[in-house]
Amino acid sequence: MRPSQPRQPAPGPRTPALGIRQIAPESVLVLAGGRAILLQLANPAVGHGVARHSDFAARPLGRLNGTLAYVYAVTCGSPIQRAAAVRRVALAHRPVHGAQAATSPAYNAFDPELQLWVAATLYESATRMHDLVFGSLDDADAESVYRDYGVLGTALQVPAGMWPSDRAAFATYWHRATATLTTDATTRAVADQLLHPRRAPLWLRLAMPVARLITTGLLDPAERALYALPWSAGRQRRFDLVLGVIRAVYPRLPARLRHAPMRHYLRAEPTADPTIERA
Repeated sequence: MRPSQPRQPAPGPRTPALGIRQIAPESVLVLAGGRAILLQLANPAVGHGVARHSDFAARPLGRLNGTLAYVYAVTCGSPIQRAAAVRRVALAHRPVHGAQAATSPAYNAFDPELQLWVAATLYESATRMHDLVFGSLDDADAESVYRDYGVLGTALQVPAGMWPSDRAAFATYWHRATATLTTDATTRAVADQLLHPRRAPLWLRLAMPVARLITTGLLDPAERALYALPWSAGRQRRFDLVLGVIRAVYPRLPARLRHAPMRHYLRAEPTADPTIERA
């Protein structure tokens, strides 16, 4: 008689890969927003478009609030909320265009290449912050999150095929795009308004030293050099200390606290299509 073979355990259900709906609600990612904006400004066409049509001096939180409202609606909102956010951004972008001048490049907020760059900075900065706080995702989850993040561009004018096909293709695009970044007096002035808001509410001005430290610490050395942002061993130690505290505390907070900003912004979005008339 043959010895009985040990029974193999039945395979359990496969854990679904993480996606953008698990990553985007984390409010700690907002800390990477300053880095994303600085990288956007270092694209000359984006930077000069922002300089002409945004007012960081009078509304220091304007661009950040607009970006967060869009990101949360597109990644975590209902189809109606997503559509409303896309319409709002499209309306805001209508006047943001102009011909090339001697002192500034041509710009058009509907240019798919520029929108791709903006979406790329949001993805790269958010996932960098997520990895620093939670640790790196495994390859399958990282690829799933990457594919999902393409919606930040494709919800607007970026054709689906323009978003690099995978993280390796994105790395090639990112290396090529960052090699062309440059700043001038105009874009550096906008960055200064972002980092040193003079008409901001008191709570924001009190928080800005830490915000500047985190923003500058998240930048690569070459990216800091674009804005002549100072860095030193002492600043690096302070950055590591702040990041260590965040890493120790934030993941242990309940999700209802970590995701509170997302709920705040989604509450401001419509839950019914305003274009449909009620009978």
